[in-house]
Amino acid sequence: MSKVLFITGIDTNIGKTYATAFLARRAMDAGQKVITQKMIQTGCQERSEDIEKHRELLGQPYLPEDEARLTAPIIYSYPCSPHMAAQLDGAEVDVTIIDHATEQLLERGYDRVFLEGAGGLMVPIKGHYLAADFIQERNYPIALVSNGKLGSINHTILSLEVCRNRGIQVECVVYNLYPNIDAMIAENTLQYLRGYLAEYHPSTEFIIMNEWYE
Repeated sequence: MSKVLFITGIDTNIGKTYATAFLARRAMDAGQKVITQKMIQTGCQERSEDIEKHRELLGQPYLPEDEARLTAPIIYSYPCSPHMAAQLDGAEVDVTIIDHATEQLLERGYDRVFLEGAGGLMVPIKGHYLAADFIQERNYPIALVSNGKLGSINHTILSLEVCRNRGIQVECVVYNLYPNIDAMIAENTLQYLRGYLAEYHPSTEFIIMNEWYE
């Protein structure tokens, strides 16, 4: 098992932050020492709101690793994609900063780092360098967050095709039950994706996330 699991989604606002904490809690309950990390945080100043939400959901205080900015090594002020947020702040994304922070977390004795991405697989990090490039270069497995909104089947299968074409391991698909806009569509989407994974990605775990939303 890779020591880093990259959490991405089929779209923005799909529930990656909740899924990251959900997966971290599962690992903690299994006896692992784990920590969450945010690849690039946008729309914030000094602190990452996603890391703060992880700590809230996990019932943790703000950690020394959070204070040291190891869990959110890059923060930009405007809430948009990383390439644009960096431009607006007069900066350029240096992904080695993320790598060094992740390495330091593992050196502190964590069994696994749950690294939450920004947006989806094809979001630009800088120029034409995409999140999928970052993942592929490091050979990270991913957790793909999906849900039951109309259009999610298309977006999920497109994301899975990107992973298959790039040789990215999909460790699990996390099916987020929130928001439940249309229960009939959500149930059909759930069953369709479950069957699709069984046929085309049989080694990928299908996880239904309902904690914190019930």
